[in-house]
Amino acid sequence: MRWALVKVCLAVTTMVVVAFAVPLGLVIKEMARDRAFSNAERQAAAVAPALSITTDRDQLERVVASAGSDSGMAVHIPASAGQRGVDIGRQRAAADDIATVRRLGRASTSEVPGGSTLLQPVALSSGEIAVVEVYVPESEVSNGVATAWAVLAGVGIALVVGSVAVADRLGVRMVQPAQKLVEGAHELGEGKLGARVPEEGPTELRLAAVAFNSMADQVVQLLANERELAADLSHRLRTPLTVLRLNAASLGDGPAAEQTRAAVAQLEREVDTIIRTAREAKPQTAAAGPGAGCDAAEVVRERMGFWSALAEDEGRKWRVAGTERPVRIPVARADLVAALDALLGNVFRHTPEGTAFAVDVHNGEDAVIVLVSDAGPGIRDPEAAMARGRGSGSTGSTGLGLDIVRRLAEATGGDVRIGSSVLGGTEVRIWIQLNEREPVRRGHRVRRRRTGRLVSTFNRPRSHP
Repeated sequence: MRWALVKVCLAVTTMVVVAFAVPLGLVIKEMARDRAFSNAERQAAAVAPALSITTDRDQLERVVASAGSDSGMAVHIPASAGQRGVDIGRQRAAADDIATVRRLGRASTSEVPGGSTLLQPVALSSGEIAVVEVYVPESEVSNGVATAWAVLAGVGIALVVGSVAVADRLGVRMVQPAQKLVEGAHELGEGKLGARVPEEGPTELRLAAVAFNSMADQVVQLLANERELAADLSHRLRTPLTVLRLNAASLGDGPAAEQTRAAVAQLEREVDTIIRTAREAKPQTAAAGPGAGCDAAEVVRERMGFWSALAEDEGRKWRVAGTERPVRIPVARADLVAALDALLGNVFRHTPEGTAFAVDVHNGEDAVIVLVSDAGPGIRDPEAAMARGRGSGSTGSTGLGLDIVRRLAEATGGDVRIGSSVLGGTEVRIWIQLNEREPVRRGHRVRRRRTGRLVSTFNRPRSHP
């Protein structure tokens, strides 16, 4: 906006300067020419009284000399009865021009080398017409014109520079509030809830700043209310959790009892984490720092060990691959646990008992892919399933499980895709980026070369066993 305003002001000022300076310069040039020929007419008028009295050469030469223009003035007296013609001074004009002025009796100008001449007719006592020729050099015609043009050019440049400076200041006054508004919007989008914009600048930008600050205050208030609500709702879970823990303690010994008690303990920890996070002054929006993260292979083995007991009870076959070696990812352990539990919980919740499932971990140079697949009926509308909060319509479904997985992947620059698995059911692919890159384009899948490196392919058909 700033440079656009400067360019517009520069163009307008330049056009105004040209529109006024050029005609004014031409007028000055014409005035200089009129001044030079007016001086020539005065010189010719000084000789006219002497010509009306006498035609003596000596007397006329003294008159021309007294006029101070003997080098630039000439007098042409025609021959009369019994007298020869008299020519005083240097003749520059053509004889035809002199004869024409004598015949017409009107003053005239003619172009000669180095300037112009004024031809002034004067009536003699004998009735003949003499012609007074006054030479006007080109330097006298253009005297002062160059200086006037230089002054006009200087004034024009000063006007242009001044207008550009004023436009630049006005542009800064308009652009700076807009830039601060943009910076405030970016900061607020990054989670800096204290971002505010100074209410300054033009009226429109001040109103925009007031609206932005009001919106930011409302966002802070809404987030505070949501945190309080989340903390209150989580705190209400403590009573049923206490009952569950007491009941779990009375189950005695055995693998199922131990897993039940471990699940209750983990649920209590998660509830405590939710309450602490909700009570914080500002949300945790920063990404994990260097060295943060977890071992995806170890987390997958642990969660599959947890879900394996339920799988055996329901007669489900399951398989884990790619967890033989550590796989470091820039994701917090608790987040990955929540994502895996959401996906595996969906398998148990939305597929019939006895449906097989598998979890595969692929470790590439720049990404880690976790595939959770099953042999169930599949998902008819993957896009609707990815929509936050829609759920599947089943009892106990909130529709937030896949949203948790999606946010985990997108936090690293990756994404989540739902497709058909090699088992015949649903496959959920979690692409976890290991470095900061753009998210993978929609429609890409991966295949493993013999070297173990993951490469992207576009909708390559997959074979079923």
